[in-house]
Amino acid sequence: MRFDGNGGPSVNYEPNSSGGPIESHAFKEAALAVSGLVGRYDHREGNDDYTQPGNLFRLLTPDHKARLIDNLVQHMTPVKRDIQLRQIAHFYAADPAYGEGVARGLGIDIREVSTPASQPV
Repeated sequence: MRFDGNGGPSVNYEPNSSGGPIESHAFKEAALAVSGLVGRYDHREGNDDYTQPGNLFRLLTPDHKARLIDNLVQHMTPVKRDIQLRQIAHFYAADPAYGEGVARGLGIDIREVSTPASQPV
C-alpha cells in the first residue's frame, strides 16, 4: 500500500535505507493472560534464511548459475552501491560462489562485502 501519493522514490516497507516508515512500538499488543502469558512470536529468531536458497543454487547447472548471476547483475547495476553490498552479503551467505559471482559481475571486490557473522568472507 502506498501512502505518498504514488509518486517519488519513497518506500513503504521496513527495514529500508531510504528514510521510509518504521514500526511504532507504541501500538504493540500487550501480553494476555490465557494459561500463562502470551505475546508476539518473533518468526526471525532462530530461523536460517540461507540454507534453502544455497541448496537450490548448488542444484543449478553451471549454465543456469551463470544466467541467474547475469540476470541479477543486470538488474542490480543501477542500484545504490551500499544496497548492492548488502544484497551480495545475502547471496554469499547462501553460497560463497553465488555472492562472489554477483560481486564480480558488478565489479565489486568480495572483501568489501560485510557478510552475516556466520559466513566470513
